[in-house]
Formats: sequence, C-alpha cells, structure tokens
Amino acid sequence: MLNMLSAIAHDLDLPRPLDGAVRFSTPGNLPSAFAVTEMAGVSIAAAGLAVAALIEQQAGECHRVQVDRRLAALWFASSLRPQGWEPPPLWDAIAGDYQTRDGWIRLHTNAPHHRLIAEAVLGPATDREAMARQVIAWSAGELEQAIVESGGCAAQMRSWQQWSDHPQGRAVNAEPLIRRQPFDADGSRNWSGTPERPLAGVRVLDLTRILAGPIATRLLAGFGADVLRIDPPDWDEPGVVAEVTLGKRCARLDLREFDDRKIFERLLAQADILVHGYRADALERLGYGDAQRRVLNPALVDISLNAYGWSGPWQVRRGFDSLVQMSTGIAHAGMRWQQASRPVPLPVQALDHATGYLMAAAAIRGLAERLATGQGGMARLSLARTAKWLEEQGTMPDDLPLAAETAADLGLRREQTPWGPALRLKAPLQVVGAALHWELGASELGSAEACW
Repeated sequence: MLNMLSAIAHDLDLPRPLDGAVRFSTPGNLPSAFAVTEMAGVSIAAAGLAVAALIEQQAGECHRVQVDRRLAALWFASSLRPQGWEPPPLWDAIAGDYQTRDGWIRLHTNAPHHRLIAEAVLGPATDREAMARQVIAWSAGELEQAIVESGGCAAQMRSWQQWSDHPQGRAVNAEPLIRRQPFDADGSRNWSGTPERPLAGVRVLDLTRILAGPIATRLLAGFGADVLRIDPPDWDEPGVVAEVTLGKRCARLDLREFDDRKIFERLLAQADILVHGYRADALERLGYGDAQRRVLNPALVDISLNAYGWSGPWQVRRGFDSLVQMSTGIAHAGMRWQQASRPVPLPVQALDHATGYLMAAAAIRGLAERLATGQGGMARLSLARTAKWLEEQGTMPDDLPLAAETAADLGLRREQTPWGPALRLKAPLQVVGAALHWELGASELGSAEACW
C-alpha cells in the first residue's frame, strides 16, 4: 500500500516519511478487477497524514495514522444506516448501461434536466426496457456525441488502450494526480485549531455536488471545520443528501441574483478554504473565475474538481464517476475480468470517494502551508486522473474477501436526521489523539442561513 501512497506523498509534498507513519489493518478485498480496497485505504490514509502533518507543524506533536481497510471499503459504499426509514433510490429509472449497435453506452439521468435531454435525443421512455429499444438503433459514439452536445451526460464504453489513444485520455494522463500551485499573498498564520480538533475554526465554503466534493468536505467537518454548503435554489440530490451532509450547514443562494451574489462574495472573502466541483468553466461564467476569486480572497486555499481533467478537449465536459469508469476502460476491464457480456463497473463509486479524500488531503496541506508561509494556493483534481492512478496498480489477484458487515461496525451514537434516526459506521480513520467525529448530523439542503 505504501507504493500507492508514494504518488500522493509526492504531489502533496508530505514532510514525513511514509514508512512507519501509517498503519493499515484488516485483510480482505472487495471483489474487483482493480485494487479498490487498497485505493480506499490509501486515499483515506492520505487525508490522515495531512492532518498529522498539520498537527506536528503547529503543535510539535507527532500523531500516528491508523486506517481500517475494511471500514474504509464499507465507507466507499455508504456510511449511513437508516433506522426504520429508507432514503430515495440512488438512480433514476432509466439511468444505466445500454447496448448500442456497435458497443455499450451509459446514460446518466439522475438530474431531471439530464433525463429530459436524453429523452429529447432518443425519445420518451418510462423504463429501461423502452429506452433500450431506442438506444440499440444508434452507434455508441454517435449517441454519446448527440447527448453531450445537447447538454446531457453519457459515456461510450472504451478500453484502457482506446482511452489512452484518445486526445482527452492523452491529455489527462499527462496531468499530475494532484496539481498544486501557491498564491503570492499574505494570509493569516494563526492556527485556530487544537491537536484534538485540528480544523476547529477553519471556514470551508462548499460548492460541491454528487459525490467526490461532498465527501471531501464531510471529512473536513469531521476534524472540526465549519463547513457551509451552498446550493442553487432548485438543486436536489435526494438519494445521497443524508449520506454527504454529515457535519455541515446547508444553505441556498442564486448567484444570478444581485443580493445573493453579495452574500456569496462576503462568504468567500471570509473563507479559509473553498471546495468546488462544478465544471471547469462554470464559476468563470458566473463571474467568479480563478482571478476573481483571488481578488476577493488573495490567501484562499482553493480546491477544485472536475470529471475529465484540466486540459484537453473534454475539460469542460459533464461527467460523473459511473461515466468516467466507462470512458477510461475500467468497466471494460471489469467485463473481461468477469468474462461477462456487459460492462462491469467497480463495486463502489471508488473514483468519487478516493478523489474526495485526496481533495480533503490537498485542502489540509494547503491550510498548513498558508499557516507556515502566509500564502494561499490552489489544487486541482479530476476523476479521470484518479482512474489512471487506479489503472496503474494493475489488476488484483484473487484474495480473501472482506468480511460481511456486523452490528459491531456501527457507532453507538444515534444520529437524528430530518428523515428519521440513523446510525453511522465507525470511522475508518484514526489520527491518534485527534478523533474523527461530527458534531452535526445530516441536514436537508437549504436548511440553514448563508452566513458564518
């Protein structure tokens, strides 16, 4: 697992040697062609190492990092265990993989407007069977292009070699896993945290959606950060809200409205960390591009994510974990591994989760560097570059499967959510002396005021 950590340590400039700094426990692997369980443990460990480095820098205390691989893999699926209620389905009725006349394509229709676009291109469909009859008449490439050009979300299944030969694959594969750059600005060097709650008093402005960004800010909240999530008035993600809003306050602003823009600008100016997961040009089109954000907050720690990378012809393409798995050869490799007749994705949305924990690690390292030098900085990550990181580890040999979940894996604290009571899995990460825990339960989007 230390080999997987080496790329992260390089990109984050972690000051401590990896050997002996982190301990992994619990054998076994999720069933996959790839090292998904290793990825889960390593990405969470990276966030833990960043926390430990911050504490050592500010308090002179050396804290050991411990990761339970099995719990890490379980968290990559879901941490929430509702008690007496069920969250809405994760997937829209027609989202999924479809056979075309020359291959496979995945339609992502969870957002209502994305479903409308798919049906505008293909024709109305009430269920997957009806949609399948319409998709089969298309070639995968033509249908992908038609939906994407109409503003929708789709991905043709490609092999890793086809992706590596594609212009976008060549571009994103040449990018670093975590691209970081300091800002020349004079920011606060006062640490507001403690060794027990290292991110206490740190203001995190969260402009993220399903799924990687919210996972990043959930971890920051777990170490004490004040996380304020902002959504537009009409946005919802009912299948995952209870999972990803743990520890956060959630407000709404319409950045097309003058008054809401002024509120947002005040929030941004007072933030320590901004985490955003919109497409690469989205904030630019709203008037809050890189340069404008630096004017509002020169010492900001600015962490951003997109699906397909920060260079190449697809850098502003809409994308989600399941689509990137299709594009980058992961689903194709899974199909070959299982000798199946259809795409086989990873057993969990591992690109989202791993990228989320890497984003959290980058945010914490950015904060540590601002405390040391006064300089803010930026970090950029993408699901497609995380896919390359996973692909580089090769396929997994058959190994001991992960043990099934038991009641002993659940925490004792009962979480009261707006939808009903729930339990959470025990945290997979321990930075000894700095417990990962959340003071706020999950909350509904738009349930709080847009203020610090």
